Amino acid sequence: MRGWLNLNGTSKLLPFVGMIISVLAQSGSMVVIKFAMKDGMNKYVMVVYSMGLSSILLLPLALFINRSQRPPLTFSALWSFFLLALIGSSAQIMTYGGIELSSPTLASAMLNLIPAFTFVLALIFRMERIYWRHFSSQAKAIGTIVSMAGAFVVILYKGPPILKIHSSISYNTLQFSPNLNWILGGFLCAGDSLLSSMWYIYQVSVTKKYPAVIVIVFFQVVFITIQTGVYALIVVRDPSAWELKLDMGLIVILYQAVAAIGIRYFLQTWSVQRAGPLFCAMFKPIGIIFTVFLGSIFLGDDFYLGSLIGAVIIVVGFYAVQWGKASEEKVEKGIENLETQSNVVPLLQNKV
Repeated sequence: MRGWLNLNGTSKLLPFVGMIISVLAQSGSMVVIKFAMKDGMNKYVMVVYSMGLSSILLLPLALFINRSQRPPLTFSALWSFFLLALIGSSAQIMTYGGIELSSPTLASAMLNLIPAFTFVLALIFRMERIYWRHFSSQAKAIGTIVSMAGAFVVILYKGPPILKIHSSISYNTLQFSPNLNWILGGFLCAGDSLLSSMWYIYQVSVTKKYPAVIVIVFFQVVFITIQTGVYALIVVRDPSAWELKLDMGLIVILYQAVAAIGIRYFLQTWSVQRAGPLFCAMFKPIGIIFTVFLGSIFLGDDFYLGSLIGAVIIVVGFYAVQWGKASEEKVEKGIENLETQSNVVPLLQNKV
C-alpha cells in the first residue's frame, strides 16, 4: 500500500481511483450516445445541450470552491482555457461522428491509441527523453509503432463477430457502404485520440500556470458550449432537431452533463495535475472492457474479431511503452542517488 500512497513523493492512489471512474464514465458515454442517435437525436445538438447544462451545474462550484486561494484570472489564462476547449470540442465532434458511423466498441478500442500519441507528443515537446542505445528506449519506440499498427488493424479489418448478441438491428448510419462507414468511423475515432493526447499534453502547461482545477474545467465547458453551438447552428438546418422531449434523449443529455462531462473532465484534469499525462493515458485500455460489456447489454452490439486482435496489439504496444518508461525512471533515479552520494561523502570525510 505504501507504494501506491508514496510514489515519487506524491499520492497515486486517488488519481488511480479517479481515472478508473473517468474511464467508466467515458465508456458509458459512448454507449448512451449511440443509443440517443439510434433514437433519432442529432449528435451536434446533443453536444451543445450536454455542455450547456454541464456549464450551469459547474457554475456554483467554480464561483465558491477555494475562491480566496486562486491566482488572478488573466486574459492569458482565459486564452489557454479557450485553446483547451477548442481541442476538446474538435475531439467531441470527431467522437460523435465516429460512433455514429461505427460502434462504441471500435471507438473505445481506438482510445488505446492515446498513450502512444501522448508519448510521441511528449517527445516532441521534450517532456520525455529517448536514448536509442538503451533497450528501455527501444521498447518505448517499438511499443508506440506497435500500438499504431494495432489501430490500423481495428480500422481496416472488421472480421466476423465473436460475441454475437440476439439483436440484429444495424446501428450504422448508412451514408456509404457498411465497411466504408466502419473505416471512416475508425479514422474519426483515431483523430479523437490524437486530439485527446494534445489535450493531455497542453493541460500540463495550463494547470502549472493556473492550478485551480474547477475553474479550468468550468471555462473549458463554457467555451466548448459556445464553439460547438456555433458549429451546430451552421450544420444543423432542421429547427425541429433542437426540440427537447421527455424521452431517452433527455436522459442521455443529463448523463452526459453530469457524468461524462462534469465528473470526467474534473477527474481527468485533477489527475493530470497530480500524476502527469502518461499516468492518466495508461488507463485507456481498460475502457474497451467496460464498453464491450455495456454495449452488449444495452445496445445488443456485436464484438468483432478485428476489434479484439487490434485492441490486443494496441495494449501490448502500450505496455511496452510503459515498461520502457518505468525502466528509464529506475535508471535515472539510480544515477541521481549516486550523484547525491558523491556530493555528500567528501563533506563527511572533511569533517572526519
